[in-house]
Amino acid sequence: MPTASLEETRVRARGLGLRLGQLEPGPLNAITDVPGVKVGQVTLMRGEGTLKPGQGPVRTGVTVIVPRDDVWHKKVPAGAFVLNGTGEMTGLAWVAESGFLEYPIALTNTLNVPRVANGVISWMLRQYPGIGITDDTLTPVVAECDDGRLNDIQGRHVSETDVIEALDGATSGPVTEGGVGAGTGMISYGFKGGIGTASRRLPAANGGFTVGVLVNANHGRRPELIMGGIPVGQQYDAAPTSSSQMTEPMPERLQASREGTSGNAEGSIIVIIATDAPLDSRQLTRLGKRAALGLARTGSTARHGSGDFMLAFSTGNVIPHYPTEPTFPLTHLADTHLNAVITATVEATEEAILNALTGATTVTGRDGFRAEAISIPRLRALLSPEATTGR
Repeated sequence: MPTASLEETRVRARGLGLRLGQLEPGPLNAITDVPGVKVGQVTLMRGEGTLKPGQGPVRTGVTVIVPRDDVWHKKVPAGAFVLNGTGEMTGLAWVAESGFLEYPIALTNTLNVPRVANGVISWMLRQYPGIGITDDTLTPVVAECDDGRLNDIQGRHVSETDVIEALDGATSGPVTEGGVGAGTGMISYGFKGGIGTASRRLPAANGGFTVGVLVNANHGRRPELIMGGIPVGQQYDAAPTSSSQMTEPMPERLQASREGTSGNAEGSIIVIIATDAPLDSRQLTRLGKRAALGLARTGSTARHGSGDFMLAFSTGNVIPHYPTEPTFPLTHLADTHLNAVITATVEATEEAILNALTGATTVTGRDGFRAEAISIPRLRALLSPEATTGR
């Protein structure tokens, strides 16, 4: 069986006493706090030992985000921002041209993008049989990160059936974080990474809107990592721990992961932002840019080889599929009232990334490569009031 050890009880970033920003999270502290948004995930973990291209070991999966029920007929305004483009998120040309999103978003590994896109298309054809016949066609939005250091990425093991299962199983409840779904084979800041999520709910005076963020974190180098303003990455290996809290010593083969991810790549991150604030495409593109500030708060410098893609959508309006009238009404939040939504985006992005790290567990993948989960006891020692006094 593949190794996915639980060296210690995992907690979310707030469970470490971190106060990340000024705004309060929603009830789930997840992207699914935005009404109508659903998340589905399928995780593939099988095989171990030496890599046999096309066969395994398999450490991968798919994560889908459904903006609302029947998003094909009730489209959501959307916008995107690419901070560094060493990666891919398909379908962005149409998002930029149209200003809306009309199907679910799927996240997976780099070489699996075409098969996952086929899965989204097959699911959409089942939901809307007229597509391509009496109805329009579609260009799915599929975003990727490279999981080749842990996974047999050549095998393209995520099937159309897996994608359909994730979409059929998408729910509005809590979102599992860490090495699940598209995050199964991801490494971030030299630790096991993957899926993370967080949310912020604005005060009534600022509209009472909710902003939710989901990330697939596969980026960064260990010395860069910052948590709540503390340079955790620089201090981690010297953090005091008791003998009962010590984790298994790190194998020499993992030393390289302190400095990056796999091969010559320098990692990637996908950031999906959802809100019920009534924003247009231009404003949502601005939110995508601000998510980069949340990324920077965790230490990332968006290195030359990184792929940093942000996509934002709003459920606060409905763009009809084929309106019978030449005009239709939209509610629009004034730019002068946008600041609280911007702040919420930055804060939720930062926390979602940290939740990906603290939620992940150690995984051993192909060729015995072991991606170590960040140690909760070490983090408690580094982030304790005694350790941070005077900083």
